[in-house]
Amino acid sequence: MTQLKSDEELVILEKEIKEFWSKFKTTCCNECLDQTLELRDLWRESINQLSDKWSKRLKEGDDIINKFHEYTNECCQKNKSIEERQEKLSEAVANITDEKKQETDLMDSIQELKEELIRKTKTKSEATKETEERLCKAKELFKERLGLDIRKTSANHLQFIFQCIDHEDSDKPYILTLSLNGDEDYEVISCSPPLDCIEELQSKVRETNNFSAFIANVRKAFVALTYK
Repeated sequence: MTQLKSDEELVILEKEIKEFWSKFKTTCCNECLDQTLELRDLWRESINQLSDKWSKRLKEGDDIINKFHEYTNECCQKNKSIEERQEKLSEAVANITDEKKQETDLMDSIQELKEELIRKTKTKSEATKETEERLCKAKELFKERLGLDIRKTSANHLQFIFQCIDHEDSDKPYILTLSLNGDEDYEVISCSPPLDCIEELQSKVRETNNFSAFIANVRKAFVALTYK
């Protein structure tokens, strides 16, 4: 009787163990599944955050590359502009060198003309007439060699018309209208195109009485305008 009871208890115990084990597995599996799902959601969220972060980084990188290309293109354009200006400057230096002898001849001729005017003791009208004759002789030489033409205006002023100044338009006139008298008083009546330094040049010629240098400096100033 005792043995039977023990067998029954053993069966009951085995049944309870099986039930407990079944419940334990179910509980553990559910917990593991919940944890797995939670980890999956965290992983997806992290991936999305990283994706957004790297998308922004990639966009910033693209912007930097675009700016770099823009800067490179700008540098290329500036370098090209500098090269073109250097070429123009070299051409200007070469032209100025070629003109030095012509300018020297012009200064000598004008200085001779000025000295002749100073030596005159006649009246202003007579001096103007004689000056006119000398200018007529000299102006063809000046016009041929340096594109300089000297004329008398209706107001008895001397008008110096410079050409061969602008290398792109050698016929373009640059005009200086001047009043001269036997007292070595030089007055600029007009200047076309205007020169910022004309008053300074006028003051200097009144001080030095070097008229040929004055005319040569006016021509240089006109030439300098063409390279601005």
